Amino acid sequence: MTPLTARPAPLPRLAAVGILLFIGCVFASNHIAARIAFDDQAGLLLAILCRSGLSLVTLLGIILWQQHSLRLPTSLGLWQLALGLLITVQSLCLYSAVARIPVALALLIGNLFPIILALLTWALGGRPPTRRASVLMGVILIGLIFVLDLPARLASTTEVGPTWLSGIAFAFSGAFFFACGLWITEHRLSGLLGPVRSMYTILVVFCSMVVAGVAGVLPGGMALPASSTGWMALVTLSLLYATGFSILFVYVPRLDMARNAPVMNIEPVASLILGALLLNQFFNDTQLVGGAIVLGCIIMLAYSNKR
Repeated sequence: MTPLTARPAPLPRLAAVGILLFIGCVFASNHIAARIAFDDQAGLLLAILCRSGLSLVTLLGIILWQQHSLRLPTSLGLWQLALGLLITVQSLCLYSAVARIPVALALLIGNLFPIILALLTWALGGRPPTRRASVLMGVILIGLIFVLDLPARLASTTEVGPTWLSGIAFAFSGAFFFACGLWITEHRLSGLLGPVRSMYTILVVFCSMVVAGVAGVLPGGMALPASSTGWMALVTLSLLYATGFSILFVYVPRLDMARNAPVMNIEPVASLILGALLLNQFFNDTQLVGGAIVLGCIIMLAYSNKR
């Protein structure tokens, strides 16, 4: 068992914010690398398998280094399995969205999970959203109309392609499944140590990808990249994901997450910049304004919830 220790002192605010900004940029870069790998014919299951495999080894190393117990109470086993399966589906949905639509758009929609979580908590007997939170949610939905550029798309005579529609649907689905996972984490697994819970979650993701790959559930899901560019992107996305997780779990006790967590919303902003530089994915002025509205309200909503 882990020996009882005093709670570590929080880092200075500037240092904590800097670390969280770095982690957000690392996760954004992971999704950019994933898009490059997918464009080079890499399979969706293969990407998640590589990412989860390296993350699993890294998390296990952190747990052993910090001398945490790996014992999982029997009463929590099914909830932990459910969490792992939800994150598996969420990973599939988010990467499917990244493969179809601009990375920044996929991540911005994926970051709508706080709204879904608030409504889910209310539906399952929790407190209803406050008036302030309800107003912010409404403004977010208005901003999302501009992010998706719906006025221009409705006025256009060009038909909306199935790739765009499915990408949007996958991004929304990813946000929904992630919110469900967070609800289980908060209401059923809150007593389980964070790194241990995450290790078992990633273990379920890894095993699910192995089973799905062997069974051929997704055609082309285990396809290898067509060139060295795809292989480098595959290795890069795995390293970035594992690096972000490692830094987060090593420093999370000192980052004052209740106060600083909204800083992680830098991820879609970083992906917007990297997408323009590396993938030639550009947003028009209307989408940029809508993105700023959505992101600003999400941050305000997060700070409101923490208070």
